[in-house]
Order: sequence, then C-alpha cells, then structure tokens
Amino acid sequence: MFKKIQKILTETEEKKKLVSNIFSLGVLQVASYILPLFTVPYLVRVLGPEFFGLTSFASATVMYFILITEYGFNLTTTRQISIYRNDLNKLNQIFSSVMIIKILLTIFCFILMTIVVFSFEKFRHHWEVYFISYGIVVGQVLFPIWLFQGLEQMKYITLINLGTKIFFTICIFIFVHFKSDYIYVPLLNSLGFIVAGIWSLILVKIKFKIQFIWQNISTLKLTLLEGWHVFYSSLAVSIYTISTTFILGIFTNNTIVGYYAGADKIVQAIKGLYQPIATAIYPLISKKINDDRKAGLILIKKLTIYVGLYMTVISCILFFFAEPIVNLLLGIQYQQSILLLKIMAFLPLIVSLSNIYGIQIMLNLGYKKMFSRIISIAALLAIILSFLLVPLYAALGTAITLLIVELFVTAAMYYYVQLKILK
Repeated sequence: MFKKIQKILTETEEKKKLVSNIFSLGVLQVASYILPLFTVPYLVRVLGPEFFGLTSFASATVMYFILITEYGFNLTTTRQISIYRNDLNKLNQIFSSVMIIKILLTIFCFILMTIVVFSFEKFRHHWEVYFISYGIVVGQVLFPIWLFQGLEQMKYITLINLGTKIFFTICIFIFVHFKSDYIYVPLLNSLGFIVAGIWSLILVKIKFKIQFIWQNISTLKLTLLEGWHVFYSSLAVSIYTISTTFILGIFTNNTIVGYYAGADKIVQAIKGLYQPIATAIYPLISKKINDDRKAGLILIKKLTIYVGLYMTVISCILFFFAEPIVNLLLGIQYQQSILLLKIMAFLPLIVSLSNIYGIQIMLNLGYKKMFSRIISIAALLAIILSFLLVPLYAALGTAITLLIVELFVTAAMYYYVQLKILK
C-alpha cells in the first residue's frame, strides 16, 4: 500500500517537486507551531495580558506596513517567476524591479509610521516598541519569498526560516524573564526577520545567479500596475483581519487585546496547517492553467475535496476542545479567550476554502477585478460591524465580526466561481 502511494506521488518530476515543496513548507509550518507552543505560553505568563497585548498590538500595527511593502507581489510576481523560470534575463528584471519598488515603499512606510507614532498618545507612550517592531517590515522586504515560490524551491524558505526561528526562540528564554523585558520580544522578532532576509539574498545571488540591475521608470510602472489589484485586495483584507486587533486596541485596552490575541494566535496556527499546500500548489496551478486550463481546474476540484475534509476535522477539534487548549497553551488567566476561540474555531475551514476559490481559481484565471470587488465589500462590511459590535461587546464583537465577514467572502467567491467559471 505504502509503495503504491509512493509510486503515485513520485511518478512524474512535477509530482516529485510538488511533494517536496509541500513537505518542506510543512516542516516549516510544524516548526512555526511547535516553537510558539513553547514561547506563547511562556510569554503570556511572564508578560501578563497587558504587555502581551502591547506587543501584539505593535505587531498588528506594523502588519499594515508589511501589506504596503508586499504590494501583492507574493501572488503576482510568483506567477510571473513560475512562467519565466528558465529565462535568467527576465528573472533579473522581475527581481530587480520588485526589490526597487519594495525598498522605496519601505522608506515611505517608515516616514508614515513616524508621523503616526508621534501624533497619537496611544502610540507615543511606547514609541520604542513600534520602531523596533518595524524591523519585521525590513526583514520581510529583504526576503524574496515570491522568488523561491515561483521557482518552486521552497526548501530554501524552510532552511532559512527554520534556522533563524530556532535561534531566536532560544533567545526569548534567555533574555525575557520579567514584565520589564517586554522590549526584547519585538527586538528578537525583528532580528530574526532581518537575518533571514539577508541570508536569503546571499543565497539568491550564489545559488540562482540572479543579479540586481537598475530598472527604468517605465518597467517599474508596469510592475506596479501588474500588482495593483492584488495589492488593493490585500489592503482591503487587512481591514477585517489585521484591523480586528488594531480596532479592538483603539476601543478597549491592552489587557482585552491580550485575551483576543491569545485566542487569535491559536486560530492563526491552525489556519496555517493549510498554508504549505496553498503556497506550494499556487505556482504549479499558475503554470498548469497557463498551459491547459481544463487540467488546472480538475486539479483544483480535487484539492477542494481533500482540503475541505481535512480542515473540517481540525476545526471541529478546535471547537470542542477549546477550553483544554486555552488552559494548556495560554494558562488559567486567559479564561476569557475560551469563548473567543469557540467563535473563531471554524475560521481555518472557511479561510482555506476562500483561498481556493479566490486565489487559486479567480486570480489564476485573471478575474482580479471581481476578486477585488468582493474583498472591498467585505472590508466595508467589517468596518460597519466593528463600529457596531466592538464598542458594545469588545473582543467578543471582534470575533463575531471576523466570522461573519469570512463567511461572506467564501460564499461570494464560491457563488462567482460556480456560476461564471465552473458552470
């Protein structure tokens, strides 16, 4: 039986590469969850809800700048790289154009963050936390994940990230012992991202022979236009994902944010179980649809069935065992996180399906405008619900808002795909 499965998975070079990429990213995802199983319970106890909430709020704030600097390149550029993977000159052009734009956006975002931090008391009181956390943005800009994804060389993403994550996780236990040590949390996170970014650029030059070459204005404009719809969609998505923590922090306090962030971190970890599959299969589907649309859609249909069953089981476990999970991972002082976790338990299933309908199908088939329209409506819905529910129900209102909006996104994308594409 095992030999039969092994033969099916390795009968072609394409399948071998796909399995290798899923395995590599799977190892990274497992490590990304195992390591927080040590650090998150430790930090929530050492820092307490207030300072854990502060560092979570700072992370949510810099995520806006990460969205701006990514500009949708993780999807649009990944697709281009997958198509032109055998043309070194084209790869140099794509790599250089994206890096120039990302560096310019990083400078712009730093100036913007400085203005925001020193303009509002809520930020100004702990200004150093936000500036140190900005190192995460710098690290993300330096790390060309989109290049490795497009080349289907995910093992390098795993090797680099795994090494830095393990090292800086160990550093958490070495340097963080009291509430007053909260500043080391964003510092170590930022250093981890920056080191990984520098390491990846060295690898790009040595292993793949890709060079940085200055590009003219017209090339940069074309690159910006190519990524606009995905960037706009990503920005809209942030309103009902990243903004949940941010808006909650505006209306409440760091302690309540800490309760929500604790539950949200568990949900994010579970959602990430699908991420290796989504990341590894995107460039493959891009290329397959480009070569043979029918074959690409058949592959996506099979993926939907397997992912749906897989994530349904996991979400059910998260719902029915919410209390022991919270007690084990977060501690007894996070009892308010139990109900929040139950409300958000089925988000991993809902989001994985929206990824298939939206990113794997709609974006790969060029339906960027409709994708953006659905996300825009969802963002507007999230704003309305947040202002209605968060002031009344605090963290509970945030959890309910997120659930309703994600259900809307998945339902809308499913409806469009079934009627317009798979009919």
